Amino acid sequence: MNKYLIVGLGNIGLNYVDTRHNIGFNVLDRVAINYNCSFSNQKYGDLAELKLKGKIIYFLKPSTFMNLSGKAINYYLHHFKISLENLLVISDDLNLDFGIIKLRKKGGHGGHNGHKNIIESLQSRSYSRLRFGIGKNFHEGKQVKYVLSKWSEEEKNILEEKIELSSKIILHFALSGVEYTMNHFNK
Repeated sequence: MNKYLIVGLGNIGLNYVDTRHNIGFNVLDRVAINYNCSFSNQKYGDLAELKLKGKIIYFLKPSTFMNLSGKAINYYLHHFKISLENLLVISDDLNLDFGIIKLRKKGGHGGHNGHKNIIESLQSRSYSRLRFGIGKNFHEGKQVKYVLSKWSEEEKNILEEKIELSSKIILHFALSGVEYTMNHFNK
């Protein structure tokens, strides 16, 4: 059976619920609802499992906090013997306008501290990532406050649709591969 690890980046704790930085957690929560699977607290995070069309898909919400996510990802790649090409990381992205969603096969960290740590831990940039645009609607020097803030009412009107789309993209990734999924969803 092919195995996949889908990781949603975020920070644990009530202070971070429904913040821009936790969009990875939100997308995985939607998948769990849609496919009736549940997360359980495991080493380095909350983990859920879905068996679908001959594949095993593990969903991970690291408890290591955003900037140390690489430790949890590295552990589960080795624990489940999952190849790097079957890893997908979902994160917020300041460099994309709000609501823009892009799947990439590999790349740099783009200034995202979570991805910096993942690249360092894996010693590779060759993992897929789903970038969820949150825009740059903040004043200079206020980036941290912005990413840790709650969604605006205007954003909330669009957010559910974009989370649902993201949940579809990550399942397409596992079922059809990154190339097909990129061609189908990146517009």
